Order: sequence, then C-alpha cells, then structure tokens
Amino acid sequence: MDDIVFNKIAIIEKCIGRINEEYIGAESEFLSNYTKQDSVMLNIERAAQASIDVSMHLVRVNKLGLPQNSREVFILLNERNIITEQTSVNMQKMVGFRNIAVHNYQQINLKIVANIVENKLDDFRVFIKEILPN
Repeated sequence: MDDIVFNKIAIIEKCIGRINEEYIGAESEFLSNYTKQDSVMLNIERAAQASIDVSMHLVRVNKLGLPQNSREVFILLNERNIITEQTSVNMQKMVGFRNIAVHNYQQINLKIVANIVENKLDDFRVFIKEILPN
C-alpha cells in the first residue's frame, strides 16, 4: 500500500469521526439543526468521495480496467476479489447518495441521512478493512 491509500483511508476515518461527533447524543435535534445536518452530510460526501478516489487509485495501480463511472470502480474491485460483492453494492449506494447530495438532484430526505449514520457508516469501515492487505 502507498501513501495515497493511507491518506484516503485517514480522510474516511476522520469523516466518520466528525459524523459521530455531530450526530451521537444529538439525534433528537438533528432534524431541526441545520448546522449538524450540513456537517453530517458534508462528511458523508467526503467519505464517499475518498472511497471513490482510493478505489480509482487501486484500479489504476493494479491495472484492473477503465471504469466508466464512480460506481463501476467498486464493481471492478469486486470482480478482482479485492472487496466483496456486498461491499461493492453498499459503496455503490453511497456513491448514489453522494451524487444526490452534491448535485442536488432532489431534496435530501433527512431520515435517510439519519439511517446512513445509524446503520451504514460501518460500510466505510468494512470497505477499508477489505482494501487493506492482511
């Protein structure tokens, strides 16, 4: 593994930490606190983007193909048994959320954001574990 991989993993871990700092213990005020909403959503976006970036790097370094979009990079990693199929699917969903949040395709449903924080942040941790060598 190289510095790019470790730096991107550090970004993901920092983002998870910031999300937890803003959300845990403040769940009841999350739906009405715009600052907490913005911080949580921004850090989910950053973690998703860092996951895309590190995946693109791994695909390039290992010559796994030419992904046509951000989601496909996770498919390529799965096809080469670097990540599991479930992790590939989970990360593709994170890319979908990131795209909605960044490009404002539609109004963000804050209950979905809360669900990501409460139930899906571990997807980032599993992804990290799978891309790191044993």
